[in-house]
Amino acid sequence: MRVIPIASGKGGVGKSLVAANLAVAFAQAGQRVVLVDLDLGASNLHLVVGHHSPTKGIGTFLSNIKSDFSQIISKTDIRGLRFIPGDQEIPGMANLKPYQRNALVRRLMALQSDTDILILDLGAGTHQSILDFFLLSGHGIVVSSPAVTAILNAYVFLKNTVFRLMYTLFTKETEAYNYLEQMRRDSTGKQHVYIPQILGEIKTIDPESYTKYTDAISHFHPRLVMNLIEDPKDADVAMKIRRSCEEYLDIKVEHLGVMYRDGIQNTALSSRLPVVLYKPQSIIAQAIYRIADKILESREEDFTLTSEAIDESFQEASLEAEIDFEQKMEYVEELLHTGALTQGDLLETVKSQQLEITKLRKENNFLKHRLLKLTAK
Repeated sequence: MRVIPIASGKGGVGKSLVAANLAVAFAQAGQRVVLVDLDLGASNLHLVVGHHSPTKGIGTFLSNIKSDFSQIISKTDIRGLRFIPGDQEIPGMANLKPYQRNALVRRLMALQSDTDILILDLGAGTHQSILDFFLLSGHGIVVSSPAVTAILNAYVFLKNTVFRLMYTLFTKETEAYNYLEQMRRDSTGKQHVYIPQILGEIKTIDPESYTKYTDAISHFHPRLVMNLIEDPKDADVAMKIRRSCEEYLDIKVEHLGVMYRDGIQNTALSSRLPVVLYKPQSIIAQAIYRIADKILESREEDFTLTSEAIDESFQEASLEAEIDFEQKMEYVEELLHTGALTQGDLLETVKSQQLEITKLRKENNFLKHRLLKLTAK
């Protein structure tokens, strides 16, 4: 059973859209899929997948971990796809206790007898439970957008995941654990953390823990999806995450692909249908199918990620961004010629995008100002 956790450093980047539509794409490809809403406290994945309002969910199980787990697994109208809702009605579900998290993990992993792919739609942010669920697979997906804050938060999410892995591996009596704790206390307020430098010190003071970590991290190759792009150049922003991860975290990130911002997402959501079902020939649906194909074609049991493979994944994503943009422009021209889209509609769209660009520039300038002040200190 493949476990595919899907996370984001912040909300609003389309994480649940990616999770729900990938689940449908996998099911259409003949896979037995279980989609799990683990965005506890803000569960709304049932709206994206077109499922009726759930009466029972993960919150129900966590309130009584000895209950029958199968009672919260729902069939959907999509052949091969089952769904486990979250629960936003039960207070405190976003902060799981260790025994609750462990019980939930055991039940989820027990689904492997009749499941090919398990998709976990995680909550936004870096809560410990979210990081633990992301680490259930070495090939989790991080969804981001080109916005500066989204890129920064995607990197911070991966940084916290790496440190969570360290704390999971290093027991409290080890020198490695004590070093991490001392470094955490001493580095309060510092912006950059160099994992290679930390590892160099741990290798000297605690070779056994160092070996344990290097073995575990060699199987950790997160994947990136860039959503809500407006222009082919937006695809290049992903390189910032790649460079930061390689320089500061010493991990390799694969690029799965890009998805353009498209109002059809909202229309599909209003119709309570995943976009791959609402309009399978749309640019965004085709992007989902491309990503699904890449995942299905990879063999995760002996998965290795070379520098050449990473380069190829980023080059391919840039090419896909160019091709999708051309198709998008052709579609707009077609709508103008048929009269389905007026020049006034087009102008309004351009105006709204200009406002969004202005907002992002202000956001960018604000972050630059903060970074300069921190650097000056």
